[in-house]
Amino acid sequence: MSDTAAPHGRSTQSPSSGPAAPMKRTTARISTIVTAALLAALTIVVAETVRAGDNQSDPGRLLARYAVAWVLFAAAVWAVRKAPARAATGLVLAGAAAVALAALAAPPRTSNDMYRYAWDGRVQAAGVSPYAHPPAAPELARLRDDWLFPTQGSCHEWGLTRTDSGLCVRINRPTVPTIYPPVAEVWFFTVHVLSPPDSRHKPLQVGGAVLAFGTTLALLFVLRRRGDPARAPARAALWGWCPAVPFEAVNNAHVDTLGVLLTVLALGTAGAGARRGALLGAATAVKLLPVLALPGALSGQRNPARVVRVVSALLAAVALAYLPYVVASGTGVLGYLPGYLQEEGYEPGHVHRFALLRLLLPDAAAGAAVIVLLTLTALYIWWRGDPARPWRGALLLTGTALLLVSPSYPWYSLLVVGLVALDGRWEWLTVTAAGTVLYLGGRLLPGFTLQAWVYGTAAVCVALGVCLRAAPARQLLERRRGGCRTCT
Repeated sequence: MSDTAAPHGRSTQSPSSGPAAPMKRTTARISTIVTAALLAALTIVVAETVRAGDNQSDPGRLLARYAVAWVLFAAAVWAVRKAPARAATGLVLAGAAAVALAALAAPPRTSNDMYRYAWDGRVQAAGVSPYAHPPAAPELARLRDDWLFPTQGSCHEWGLTRTDSGLCVRINRPTVPTIYPPVAEVWFFTVHVLSPPDSRHKPLQVGGAVLAFGTTLALLFVLRRRGDPARAPARAALWGWCPAVPFEAVNNAHVDTLGVLLTVLALGTAGAGARRGALLGAATAVKLLPVLALPGALSGQRNPARVVRVVSALLAAVALAYLPYVVASGTGVLGYLPGYLQEEGYEPGHVHRFALLRLLLPDAAAGAAVIVLLTLTALYIWWRGDPARPWRGALLLTGTALLLVSPSYPWYSLLVVGLVALDGRWEWLTVTAAGTVLYLGGRLLPGFTLQAWVYGTAAVCVALGVCLRAAPARQLLERRRGGCRTCT
């Protein structure tokens, strides 16, 4: 017998060169090809959807196109799981870039928030605080042009509004000051300064594409560094390929994407200290929603000094961001934000929100119940959360808040998409899908009925995901996948 023979008759053949190796390589190649084909189809659907029309003229057809995009996205994420790690990483980056570029094919067609961004950037470049005057104010008449303030036509096109004074405006709520926090305003100003003259909507869309792709890169970095490198590409794809990203982050250029990027960096690259708090504070000063990630950022932190460092850094970052605008605008620095919250049904006595709780409680009690439930959830995350996975608690609180509040704006849940990519709990994406269906389908069914159905369905999907991830169910699934591994 040869000196190199394996003891006890075992084969020296490595697993990669065994009989199953060719089959695994074939499966990997097929997965790569299928994923690439699905991404190509998704890119085409995104490009055709943004050119198809707006959410007012034919919402049913637009909703059907969104549904096709979601199906292709789910299939692509499923397929890429079997692709080799290097190929999967390339597919994630190429796919994220492709769908983002496809979303640049047309101006916004489902949200006109971007036009307010453009106006706020222009106002700041002229040396005026965006919180000082509404767009229709005579003090800003010198800054108007035919793009944001058309003077030709009937003012009946999508996205146009006519004020009581007869002014035709492409900006929503033109008679009130802006609602956006200061870091968002800095972004609007930066894009305006870097944009060529008369470039209109495209710079903000390109900026959204840069932020969206940058978030994909950040997710890949964080997941490789702090998670399972083999699963990193498929997790990052949950953000990079999700239809909400090209539609809301790029085509509609929603500034929420900047908050998502800052939150991912806060939870994934910074420890539980001042740096994490500062990044979360900057994210909160983009849109208020990232403040819900704070309990997750403090998961399992029993040391009072660490908690104080994170919270104080967050508050300091928000205060510093507001300071220049407070100097310029004084007490008016909140702009129309309080009025917006009342208008959208977040104030006591309003019932535009809280669809799920209103099925169980009187309307007057729903708002208070939301506050109690979210407070208890936040305390649980802080006390029992996993400090190695702060994004898990952030996802739980943010997703629960959206389920309970049930907003009709799908871009609010872009933060949920980013946190899903970090944590891998894909069932929370149904919250994003629910907001999309409610926003586009609100003209097809009565508001509360559709609101309760879509968010109720999302809640059921999340609950099923929790049950399937429980230890007994997970062990059963693993035994069925792997067969009886302990028989020998």
